[in-house]
Parts: sequence; structure tokens; C-alpha cells
Amino acid sequence: MVLGCCFTRAVLVFCVFTLKWSLTERERGYKMKAKAFEIITDKIIEKLDSGVIPWRKPWKNGGAPRNLVTGKPYRGLNIFLTTMQGYHSPYWLTFKQAQERGGQIRKGEKGTPVIFWNWTQRQVEGNNGTIEGKEIPFMRYYTVFNLQQIDGLQLSHEESISFAPVVTCEEVINNMQQAPTIEHGFSKACYVPSLDIVKMPPRSAFKSEAGYYTTLFHEITHSTGHASRLNRKGITEKNTFGSEEYSKEELVAELGAAFLCGHTGIEQETIENSAAYIAGWRERLSTDKRLIISAAAQAQRAADFILGRAAEQIDTAKEAA
Repeated sequence: MVLGCCFTRAVLVFCVFTLKWSLTERERGYKMKAKAFEIITDKIIEKLDSGVIPWRKPWKNGGAPRNLVTGKPYRGLNIFLTTMQGYHSPYWLTFKQAQERGGQIRKGEKGTPVIFWNWTQRQVEGNNGTIEGKEIPFMRYYTVFNLQQIDGLQLSHEESISFAPVVTCEEVINNMQQAPTIEHGFSKACYVPSLDIVKMPPRSAFKSEAGYYTTLFHEITHSTGHASRLNRKGITEKNTFGSEEYSKEELVAELGAAFLCGHTGIEQETIENSAAYIAGWRERLSTDKRLIISAAAQAQRAADFILGRAAEQIDTAKEAA
């Protein structure tokens, strides 16, 4: 009986020791991650204090909109009508032009009207009763489709930029739980809360792989503010561009992107541009350093969420301290 009690006590002691060791390891892991995020924050503040170069958009536009067949660029109102559709490719075709080249308009895609003015000769009677030819303008319009709306049509002359996926970055994206939908092919990067979709330009539009992943990490950090995730006011509430909440959310998103770049080992290529981006939004609010620290705390929660570190695990580790 005594031997049994001793054995039971020994088992309990071992379990308690194992639990404490486990919590200590989890706590140590949490503190190491927190320290890494702190180092990134300090680097950004250092860049802000020293003066940073202007922010550079990491992707380039597709070029002036034009008809693929004729090569002629659109002018006037047609530039507005086509670019407002948000496609990255500058090339447009009519339904007939697409068919003649073996392309197929995707089911459900809607065309965009473009307007052209032509001149026609008409015979009119002059003041002295003579018949004269006069040029009369008349308007015609065509419905065109962007190259990204057409299947089976490739451009051999379109600029092709090789893209080498970064394994550590791909792992973060692929392993994120409750991830938003990610779609490519747009003229700009953004997160749409109502659809829970991250929209991105094509990978080939980016000047570097690091620029692509920084942008994607920024938008994915925005997505953590969705009501189904961390429920941040900057995402769940309607905020106008440049408002205080909107500006704070931009700080959180870019800091979150910087943390994820640090986690994946590409921060050396991106930290300066992140600091430049943050500087622009911080000026809308305040020059107070504490604003960055406050935004960094929310960004850390977002990064932890993306990396799969559940809030309850973090809380447990803190309680064990």
C-alpha cells in the first residue's frame, strides 16, 4: 500500500514537472517570438527617426489600355472606362477579335463599352442653292473584353517576369487557418471585408518576390480584423479613407507584414519600404512613438493568428510565468 502511494506520488510529481516544463517551453517560445517582433518594431522606429526614403509601390502597372489587335492606345473617355474596371492587363479585344484568335470569353464575364467618333460625308444644300458635301460626325461604340476575361489566348510579346516562390513565405500562407480567399490579376492590392477576399496584382507584376510577399502579408493582416477572426474596428466598421481608424488599421497591417517578413527571413529587403509606408500614415495621426507601440501590439496578435498561435495558448503561457 505504501509502495503504491509512493508510486502514485512519484507519477504526480513527474506529471506536474512535465506540465511546468511544457508551459515553460511554450512561454519561452512565446517570449522569443515577442522579442523578434519587438526587434522589428525597434528597427522601424529607428528608420522613422533617421528619416526614410519615400515609399515605393512594389508592383508596376500594366501600361496604357489599348486594343490588342490594332495596338492603338485608347484615348479620352475610353481610358477612364477601361481602367476603372481594375484589370492589370492593358489589352482589350472585341468578342469577334477574341474568337478569331482562338480565345473564349469566360462564362458570366461582362464587357466594357468603348466609344469612337467617325465622320461621314453628307450632301447638303448650300445658301446659294448648290449641293455641297459636308462631313458629319457620328458616334459608334463597341463592347470589349480585357485579356484577363478571356481563356485560351496567350500573348507571346507580353513581358514575362520569372517568379521564384519563397518556401518560408508560402508555408505561412498555406498553413493559415480560417484564411481569406486570395485572387490574382487585379490592378491593385486590397482586402475586401464584405467578401473576405484578398485581391492581388499578378505575381509577374511585382519587381521582386519580397515585394510580392510583403504586399500579400499586408493584405492578409488586414483580413485578421474580420469579425470571424480578431474583430478589429478598423475592418469591421465603415471607416473613410484617411480617418483615424483607417489610418491606425494601415499601421497595424504594415507592422504585421513587417513581423511576418521577419518571421520568414525577408525583412532585410523590405524593412526600409515598410518604414516609409508607416511614416506616411503616422503623419496623419501623430508623431508620438507610442502610437507605433500600440499598433505593434495589435499587429502582433494578427501575426500570431496567421502563424497559428491561438489566443488561448498565449494566455496560458502568460499565466505560467
